[in-house]
Amino acid sequence: MKYVSFRAPDGAAHFGRVEGDHVVDLSGSAPDLKSAIAAGGLAALGKGEGRTCALESIVLLPVVPNPGKILCVGHNYESHRQETQRAKVDHPSIFTRFADTLVAHHQPIIRPRISDSLDYEGELAVVIGLGGRAIPESEAMAHVAGYACFNDASIRDWQWHTSQFIPGKNFPATGGLGPWLVTPEEAGDLTDVHVITRLNGAVVQDQPIGDMIFPIPKIIAYISSFTSLSPGDVIATGTPGGVGSKRTPPLWMKPGDTVEVEIGAVGRLVNTIAAESVQ
Repeated sequence: MKYVSFRAPDGAAHFGRVEGDHVVDLSGSAPDLKSAIAAGGLAALGKGEGRTCALESIVLLPVVPNPGKILCVGHNYESHRQETQRAKVDHPSIFTRFADTLVAHHQPIIRPRISDSLDYEGELAVVIGLGGRAIPESEAMAHVAGYACFNDASIRDWQWHTSQFIPGKNFPATGGLGPWLVTPEEAGDLTDVHVITRLNGAVVQDQPIGDMIFPIPKIIAYISSFTSLSPGDVIATGTPGGVGSKRTPPLWMKPGDTVEVEIGAVGRLVNTIAAESVQ
């Protein structure tokens, strides 16, 4: 099944279950999708009923608008590790994003005024369903509520100020998440499913999820060793090779561009690029 967070025509925030070209509004069961996941998981939501509205009549929000944590994995595909000339490591490289960096499907990713170095990073996002600490790899997939597409758009010059990534990853409205959360049953086996990124229609990244250096169970086990995971937390699992900063000449996203991240049954996330408005 698929679930979305959205803003209805009345301006209020809701969440619901996608059925074809309509959404069943489930907001009467919990304040938001994160709370619903925490209260009993998506299995119960799959049976819930509410008023129905057309997908075209709503404005999507980031599928989890208010995650407690957004944890991102760096250099998790060999192609990307090689193009960045990073050393091989024994553990995943983890950095964080803030919730206010997220934007939804069909919302613009904003290029800040102070940089032209806006890069794309198509990724698979994992949404945590069952929280926990010190989760064994053998049990990790039982903690997954579902998946979404993610664009870890990066302000590269700010990312490269020091060895710490956080400044370049946390400008407002630079993390695309959506269009929806897809349950593991609907997503199916993702091993051979490709993460595909397109910029203005041209494929710029294309690699199967099975090529991850650190697969999802290992990522969950590692992260939960140092912090408790909670329902609604988002883990971005890393981007394949082909990023714009490592091309000659560099391929930066600019206002007016359209960037897409497509991952099989997980969906297709589409964002335009807009310039930051002058305040």
